[in-house]
Amino acid sequence: MIKTALTSLALCLFSVNTPVASSNMASLMPTLEVNAPLASASAAISFTEKQMLFDDYVLGVYEDAKLKKAGLSLEVFKKAIIGYQNFKQHNMLAPAKSIITVIDFTKTSRDKRLWIIDLKSKKVLFNTLVAHGRNSGEDKAVEFSNEFNSYKSSMGFYITNKTYFGKHGLSLRLTGMDENYNSNAMERAIVMHGADYVSDSFIKQYGRLGRSLGCPALPTAVTKEVVELIKDNTCLYIHTADKTYASNYLDPTVAVEMYALEMPVLEMHASN
Repeated sequence: MIKTALTSLALCLFSVNTPVASSNMASLMPTLEVNAPLASASAAISFTEKQMLFDDYVLGVYEDAKLKKAGLSLEVFKKAIIGYQNFKQHNMLAPAKSIITVIDFTKTSRDKRLWIIDLKSKKVLFNTLVAHGRNSGEDKAVEFSNEFNSYKSSMGFYITNKTYFGKHGLSLRLTGMDENYNSNAMERAIVMHGADYVSDSFIKQYGRLGRSLGCPALPTAVTKEVVELIKDNTCLYIHTADKTYASNYLDPTVAVEMYALEMPVLEMHASN
């Protein structure tokens, strides 16, 4: 009930103040935080109500995308969404893409621990294997580093960058966004690439995946599709069990407020 009532209020405020055609809605996305009509709609409801709407949104995507069945926990998914919304607040993401990539390194290398989720269609586009760094652990990644030549994986939030062709073929550069945790990713050449040691056959032979020099390596069969899908400014979150991890992009207040600003645009766009 609260979602319906509050959405109606926000839509009403938006439509009164802004006679913009639905075809222009997407162009508003990069400047939501300074759009006066949207801010007016958002200001009409309390933060507690906004938080309820945001939590309802996260749970709705989680359930509709069947993420529990796919092995992704709600807690990890919510952290990824919070980071995604924080990135959007700073206009860091490609407005034409509504996808988020999550890697959960609390799971074993035998698990399909990478998910790519389309938040607009509420569907899992990929759920696949992914390798960790050779010095992060055997079957499970337990140690992480931001240091050069550590050959360990790095945790936290990334923004995908450009592609290139290297020794592993098509590869995707990653920009680490968390100081002290992954900020050296570009200089360390931590990239997403394909590898023969990321496969069910390798697991069958060795009991685990092979390991990289710190890169989140993918099965070669899906590398091209994955890289082309998530390249050029999309959000990647690598989750670990490290309780000391902290990020400027895990601010729930920013995420809630950003979602409240987006809500009228998303609802009106979806109704057309």
